[in-house]
Amino acid sequence: MLDSLPDAARVWLFPLDRTLDSDAADALRRSVADWLPSWTSHGRPVQAEAEVLAGRAFAVGAVISEADLNAGVSGCGIDSMERAVSAALDAHGLALASPLAVTFRDADGAWQTAPRPAFRRLTKSGEAGPQTPVLDVTATTVGGLRAHGVERPAGETWAARAFALA
Repeated sequence: MLDSLPDAARVWLFPLDRTLDSDAADALRRSVADWLPSWTSHGRPVQAEAEVLAGRAFAVGAVISEADLNAGVSGCGIDSMERAVSAALDAHGLALASPLAVTFRDADGAWQTAPRPAFRRLTKSGEAGPQTPVLDVTATTVGGLRAHGVERPAGETWAARAFALA
């Protein structure tokens, strides 16, 4: 996962509005990967990599250099990456999932997205619970992403607090 980058590299995770098959995921990744070599931050080249994870999240990891891990990519550099990701999503007819929704795997293992009130009803009825896999896009470093991934039991994520999952 983002193999060319160190654990301390910054990562941005974009939840997708639908599940991508391997061909669609590769096409999206290539669209952004073609732009990445031109990415700079305050005139400094950004070492970066992009990948689709679990068919539902688009990841972009980046670092200026191993020596400057704490300096990171500037706000303007982040804006340019977000524009490139947005253009790639548009070109492939994709959108980001609503930040007010929960993306989870149903009993058949398929990704579903539900508004938070609907997901709360699923937890109250027992149809979803602490072991329900959810899409977690809260990692901020490549190392954090490698350690936890984007698909995690709800009880180990922000959802545990939001939905009182024990």
